[in-house]
Amino acid sequence: MATAPSPTLLELARVHRVDTDYYDWQGAHVMVGAETIRAVLAALGVEAETDEAAERSLREFGDRTWRRTLPPTVVCREGWTPWVAAHVPHGTDIWLELELEDGSRRAARQVDRLVEPHEIDGTLVGEATFELPGDLPLGWHVLRAHVAGAEQGADPTARATVVVTPGTLTLPPALRRGRVWGVMEQVYQVRSDRSWGVGDLSDLAELSAWAGDELGADFVLVNPLHAAEPVAPMEPSPYLPTSRRFANPIYLHVEDVPELRQVTGQARARITRLAARARALTAHDTIDRDAAWAAKRAALWEVYRTGLTGRRARDFARFCRAEGEGLELFATWCALAERHGLPWRSWPEQLQRPHSAAVAAFREEQRETVDFHRWLQWLLRAQLAGVQRDARGAGMSIGVVHDLAVGVNPGGADAWALADALAQGVTVGAPPDQFNQVGQDWNQPPWRPDRLAELGYEPYRDMLRSVLTDAGGIRVDHIIGLFRLWWVPQGHVPSEGTYVRYDHEALIGILVLEAQRAGALVVGEDLGVVEPWVREYMRERGLLGTSILWFEWDPDGSLLPPERYRELCLSTVTTHDLPPTAGYLALAHVALRDRLGLLTRPAEEERAVEEAAIAKVRAVLVERGLLEQGSDIPATVEALHRFLGQTPSRMLGVAVTDLVGDVRIINQPGTQDEYPNWRVPLAGPDGIPVKLEQVMDSPLAARIADALRTARRTQG
Repeated sequence: MATAPSPTLLELARVHRVDTDYYDWQGAHVMVGAETIRAVLAALGVEAETDEAAERSLREFGDRTWRRTLPPTVVCREGWTPWVAAHVPHGTDIWLELELEDGSRRAARQVDRLVEPHEIDGTLVGEATFELPGDLPLGWHVLRAHVAGAEQGADPTARATVVVTPGTLTLPPALRRGRVWGVMEQVYQVRSDRSWGVGDLSDLAELSAWAGDELGADFVLVNPLHAAEPVAPMEPSPYLPTSRRFANPIYLHVEDVPELRQVTGQARARITRLAARARALTAHDTIDRDAAWAAKRAALWEVYRTGLTGRRARDFARFCRAEGEGLELFATWCALAERHGLPWRSWPEQLQRPHSAAVAAFREEQRETVDFHRWLQWLLRAQLAGVQRDARGAGMSIGVVHDLAVGVNPGGADAWALADALAQGVTVGAPPDQFNQVGQDWNQPPWRPDRLAELGYEPYRDMLRSVLTDAGGIRVDHIIGLFRLWWVPQGHVPSEGTYVRYDHEALIGILVLEAQRAGALVVGEDLGVVEPWVREYMRERGLLGTSILWFEWDPDGSLLPPERYRELCLSTVTTHDLPPTAGYLALAHVALRDRLGLLTRPAEEERAVEEAAIAKVRAVLVERGLLEQGSDIPATVEALHRFLGQTPSRMLGVAVTDLVGDVRIINQPGTQDEYPNWRVPLAGPDGIPVKLEQVMDSPLAARIADALRTARRTQG
């Protein structure tokens, strides 16, 4: 039995927004044990090992705001007039001034509000209240305090970041007019005759152009393209990246690099041999990222060494200046990983600190390798922009919708460069629910909400800007994590975690601001345990939710009628954590979980339950005239997408796997080495891999596209 927390510990947790109780997926009230609360507070830098320590920490928290001249960050909506408390020695004059993004300046009005002074370390500290103007423009501004008699710049707390965000994200014109539909693709899965063993950005551009031109699709939603390890073994899961700000160069198409034309002689011959070796991987039944990247990395190094001149050299220099220290640190980490291996916590101690003299010396010593990794990111930015141009040029109203993973690998570049902004000693996960009854541990360090605010949310903003560059939209995986995250202390099982609450007004507001500036829509993956008010808040801010047909049931056990789906929503039949629809109908998930020993009840019982649910779905399809009794699996897949067409959802998505009748599971949650998660290439109903060229000839793709085009015409 967990130890009950004391009243002092409960209060300390409350002020630091650590939940001490919650309701589980079955509606039961759960009290969090003292051990979990103390461990989570420790990860927030709060001492609470004993009640005496907790009492001291509680007093320190009460004094914290009085020790600062200004709060670190103020986030508000357009038109709001927030009050800001400023603290100075009692009786000292102070005035506040705003410096806006455009360089202009505005004064903040002092409010007549009496607050009794507070004693800090024997000195009386007074509080003055100021109101920010209600007509501030959207964007990132700076608030500065001018204190009488104080030397400017001497007090770092006399400066605050002010972020003004839109009240509601403006939807793209296509969604304001009606609805859109598109395809959902795991980019690495869809390989062509030109691929180097892994689907790349050239393949994505080709698929997007085909889907737009031939199928009439409006968008293509891709898996996270975030950076992975630069050395073997490369983490196969796109949802456990090494960095969310930067991209994975395995997706580069070598032949699209302009400098390749300058490579001649033996270097050109080596690239030709590497290409042949990598293309042979495309025939394999399992995606081998390590072999593909080894060949591609060697070829790109040959191209890089030809050098840049003229406009290309100037463009690269401009890119490096714009990306600044973040790119420099990421490229340095990549070079360090190639020299010392991974994880980075195994490196010499002085190299584990990104701003140490040893790291600076290494960077200068290995400048060519560091610049190579910066160059790769520059190439990625250009090729990603090309994909979006091709998608929009093919008639897509939205184009590419990128996916933002919920966190990063603890041994990765972001965990190294941003360690001060990430909580230590805990990982992100999920409490037990009906699909994972022991809970989940995703092995990812969470943002520290207090440090994000102190840093002016810059790491979060820079990450969003990078993903939103040349994007028509962004899907935020587990968007509930911007409201609260399940923290699991190291050494504890997932069920022994608790929720830590974030400033959702700040995190969602900044997301809305950066998406609006990019002209992009936002889809939040809001599945799982969700507090009822959260979905209403998302709707208010203009964010789309997510609905998966197999998860949409009424409390009485009947299938949710399509008319009752949410309007501001991306609705799909399946998702990457479920089998493709043909595989689901064939109970591929039951067979795999049985083989891997993951079932919590006998296989026969599990199969019977799933068959009964599928029978209910088929019956509804027949009743609505979407399917004939006794129809085969391809006809049922088509009918399920016609069912989606009867919902009011503004976005409809179809998985590329469904366009070819694939049955194989992409990712089996709860496994790591037992199943080749994220390494299964696209295949047909017979399990034999198919290439992009075959996808574009699929009769099923044409029928499903016709169903969704019809839905857009009738509902739009």
